[in-house]
Amino acid sequence: MATLRGCLLESDPGALSPAQVQQLRDFKIQTRIANEKYLRTHKEVELLLSGFFREMFLKRPDNIQEFAADYFTDPRLPNKIHVQLIKEKKAA
Repeated sequence: MATLRGCLLESDPGALSPAQVQQLRDFKIQTRIANEKYLRTHKEVELLLSGFFREMFLKRPDNIQEFAADYFTDPRLPNKIHVQLIKEKKAA
């Protein structure tokens, strides 16, 4: 198996036994379900990400990493999210 600095360059189909492949599949499914439940109970995650993407697409910054750092460290962000959560609860 070819590697580059410890990373696999191609898959190795014989690396896992059939039982391990099934275990891995089950783990991935359970992880996806747990993540979905978490996101459904934490609306603020959706608001954070949608707000970030909206601003990014509107401003189209050259340096996205710097833009993201500025966006997520803005001291006004928690209040903006809180206000959006309140508005959504009132609308529901």
